[in-house]
Amino acid sequence: MANMAAPKRQDTRKFFENLSGAGKSIAVLTSGGDAQGMNAAVRAVVRMGIYVGAKVYFIHEGYQGMVDGGDNIKEARWESVSSMLQVGGTVIGSARCKEFRTHEGRLKAAHNLVQKGITNLCVIGGDGSLTGANLFREEWSGLLEELLQQGLIDEEATRKNSALHIVGMVGSIDNDFCGTDMTIGTDSALHRIIEVVDAIMTTAQSHQRTFVLEVMGRHCGYLALVSALACGADWVFIPEMPPEDGWEDNMCQKLSENRADKKRLNIIIVAEGAIDSHSKAITPDYIKDLVVQRLGFDTRVTILGHVQRGGTPSAFDRILASRMGVEAVLALLEASANTPACVVSLVGNQAVRLPLMECVQMTQEVQKAMDEKKFDEAVRLRGRYFSLLFPLCVSFNVAVLNVGAPAAGMNAAVRSAVRVGITEGHKMFAVSDGFEGFYKGQVKEIKWGDVGGWTGQGGSLLGTKRTLPGKHLDEIAEQMRIHNINALLVIGGFEAYVGLLELSAARDKYNEFCVPMVMVPATVSNNIPGSDLSIGSDTALNAITDTCDRIKQSASGTKRRVFIIETMGGYCGYLATVGGLAAGADTVYIYEEPFDIRDLQANVEHLTQKMKTSIQRGLVLRNENCNENFTTDFIYQLYTEEGRGVFDCRKNILGHMQQGGAPSPFDRNFSTKIAAKAMQWITRTLKESFKGGRVFANSEDTCCLLGMRRRAMVFQPVSELRDETDFVHRIPKEQWWLKLRPLMKILAKYKTSYDVSDSGQLEHVSRFRPKDSDTSAAI
Repeated sequence: MANMAAPKRQDTRKFFENLSGAGKSIAVLTSGGDAQGMNAAVRAVVRMGIYVGAKVYFIHEGYQGMVDGGDNIKEARWESVSSMLQVGGTVIGSARCKEFRTHEGRLKAAHNLVQKGITNLCVIGGDGSLTGANLFREEWSGLLEELLQQGLIDEEATRKNSALHIVGMVGSIDNDFCGTDMTIGTDSALHRIIEVVDAIMTTAQSHQRTFVLEVMGRHCGYLALVSALACGADWVFIPEMPPEDGWEDNMCQKLSENRADKKRLNIIIVAEGAIDSHSKAITPDYIKDLVVQRLGFDTRVTILGHVQRGGTPSAFDRILASRMGVEAVLALLEASANTPACVVSLVGNQAVRLPLMECVQMTQEVQKAMDEKKFDEAVRLRGRYFSLLFPLCVSFNVAVLNVGAPAAGMNAAVRSAVRVGITEGHKMFAVSDGFEGFYKGQVKEIKWGDVGGWTGQGGSLLGTKRTLPGKHLDEIAEQMRIHNINALLVIGGFEAYVGLLELSAARDKYNEFCVPMVMVPATVSNNIPGSDLSIGSDTALNAITDTCDRIKQSASGTKRRVFIIETMGGYCGYLATVGGLAAGADTVYIYEEPFDIRDLQANVEHLTQKMKTSIQRGLVLRNENCNENFTTDFIYQLYTEEGRGVFDCRKNILGHMQQGGAPSPFDRNFSTKIAAKAMQWITRTLKESFKGGRVFANSEDTCCLLGMRRRAMVFQPVSELRDETDFVHRIPKEQWWLKLRPLMKILAKYKTSYDVSDSGQLEHVSRFRPKDSDTSAAI
């Protein structure tokens, strides 16, 4: 099975001399409501713009600053955006501007831009802000003509500034913009919500209380729905799906049954724009009064309000915004006079460019459908929330187990699988301690109530071990026969993948293994072939980012200090690379990108030069297995010696803290959706494999891994993934995130080049089906 060949090293050094920004000026502004991650986008635009040789300007206070001009439009320097990554809100300010909505206001704005020679505009805001930017672009030539006639500019200025190029990025915590799976700020808002819910759950369980929480979402229920999934809420109200008449009775009955089952906590999530089928508002106070009057339960209301907009951005938002900012600059460099305004979006795992106004029009169609009470149409356009479940006439036994190292989100995946399986008519069985527990007979039925409260708990409540099944096939087959197991769902890391390969290879000898088997990747290392993302990696990235933030903060009073941090990941450099991008690291050492003593020396010289600027601190990340000789201690001692008299060093080994803690909102949501999809596949495959009163499935496509590939969730036979795997180093031979390394180096001011082979494609919204659970946002 093992592939002894050395892993394929991927060359990310592709040049783009034709994308020079020399002679161009780019301005960046934030408009509308603030959102965590906007600063990361601003930082990426500034540094990428400067890197390609363009002048970059801040426009302070959004469109108001553009209209007022003067000191509101300032040239940005590399150091201007230092220490912005971890700051929430928007450092350059945002303001609503009535004047820009008038022709006179836009004329003033055009004059101010022409004075600076700015013809490239990057706008970070909501659909209103982006619509205003597009109108400004369409009027641009007419505005220049007016300025020329008024004598405010000359013909030379008119010629040089003849075309205005617009690129948008959506900054909105509501995730209410069509064309992108995730907007900047949404993931951070979910973090704030889940932090509050987790805190409330402890006090609520102590007193047998019901809590009604109102979250933001006047026109979009994304925050309410996903936070309800992430915390295991009992009921959720969103504007896109008003409850049917009689919902009051159904909800009270559900809460009453929970209390009868000794459940001490009830959580109800309400979007601020929630309505019933008659367009009457459903408010938290109405729900509270209903529960108190009908059931007599002690009930409290919590309105989260603007706390959802506050705080430091999550790792996801930092990476998303950084990728979008770089892509926005590339789009501006490639734009011609006839290029329409575009918006940089996230579709699946890809940063893509979509026509701005097509996305705006689709977003407006959602609101129009809701206004006309066409809620089914609104749900179809929103798309990403709901999947249909259908009951089975035949009941099957499905076993679920965790294999490998624990990863935050495993419990949420188990909960989702158990409840979806029960809903579809299956009898669900839990296997404790992975394959080892399987052959020892640690198998028992697990019911709906057994997984209550599992979503927010880290680790693996089922227990997980790295044991492979190969030496215990007889015992495992016997346990499957005893419990009449008709399908397997394996949630885990590289051992889970290898374990499925061993079970599928043994089908010729054991009929018990001729059943549908599917794996859901769950490992902080994110090293599973066939999937760009694994459950648990986002939580680990947040742990790394939070630690780096604290370390950088500790250095704020101590100048000229370099921190060397070791991350987990085995031979996979995902955590180190993407964590470095999110934390603003200067250098990241990984196994996939070989380095030698000359590279180490160059990095030391880079940091030495950096210490001469106003940014007198450094951050270096090292993947634990990046090089057997250049250990963390070796690099620490080398940096200490070579930096003597210029900077001093400290080292930190993060260790297993990266595996611990409660799962992030992204991991809770991702694991819930991917496990539900896996169970739906099991249901379909069981129906197709059920013949003559028994299940028999031995084809390659009945033993699959469910993973994210670029823009979609894909089921892939594990046997087909063998050739994509470096079994010696336990990593895929091709890894998408290596394309982010030049981006990370550029933002750290290294002279490198960026692979734009996937960039420059202006795609139409109509090419993409409405967002659904198959295209979960990922990085």
